[in-house]
Amino acid sequence: MRPPQYLFDTQALEALLARLERHTTPLFLDYDGTLAPIVDDPEQARMAPAMRTALERLAARHTVAVVSGRDLAALQQFVGLDNVYYAGSHGFEITGPGGVHEANAEAEACIEALGAAAQDLEAELADIPGAALERKRYAVAAHYRNTPEAAVPRVTAAVEAVTSRYPELRYGAGKMVYELQPDVDWDKGRAVLWLLDALALSRGDALPLYIGDDWTDEHAFRALEGRGIGIFVGEPGRATEADYRVADIDEVRQLFELILEGAH
Repeated sequence: MRPPQYLFDTQALEALLARLERHTTPLFLDYDGTLAPIVDDPEQARMAPAMRTALERLAARHTVAVVSGRDLAALQQFVGLDNVYYAGSHGFEITGPGGVHEANAEAEACIEALGAAAQDLEAELADIPGAALERKRYAVAAHYRNTPEAAVPRVTAAVEAVTSRYPELRYGAGKMVYELQPDVDWDKGRAVLWLLDALALSRGDALPLYIGDDWTDEHAFRALEGRGIGIFVGEPGRATEADYRVADIDEVRQLFELILEGAH
């Protein structure tokens, strides 16, 4: 991992756009922190009108997939575009135009354990200020964005304790959240590769882009190494497997508009 090159440096941007001119460009996009702002209440994380317009125009010209930790149904509701592919729950469930659908069978086998773990974790978090539980089909999320810093170690300990009771589960860290997930060999990167194969986009003239801001997006950056381009959204100096960095959601939208101007 290394700090990536800032994309809106003139030479870097010109070089990237020149590469895209010569290739088919499928786009794989995280949702929270990439298309929509990260907010205290995850149910209020809506795309700005300008972002929605840019995404809609982009999906009319390119293959676009949104790859998120959110449940598939919730992700579809937030994005609301019929011509976009969706990989929900970090790719455990995928759907899209033309009848594309994939649900990870190993993850399905962990649904009962996730339900039991959710009950246990809810009890563990009950007296921790600001901690919130989110039950998803293929995950259990413990949010601590609104938890006082001094109490965060209690959230960590609760997640570790509950996970240790269920050998079929693992936990990982995101932005101010821990998630219990099925302990199977699947992640955002594998979901992206599955989509590339399913959509016949593994051929030589395709140059996939993946844009994301979270630690969970590192799997996708690594999966595309040598065959695509990763763009990290966030602060300078953070080590990442991505090739480039943009500062924020507004720069993501600006990149979309530049791609549209070039009609790649």
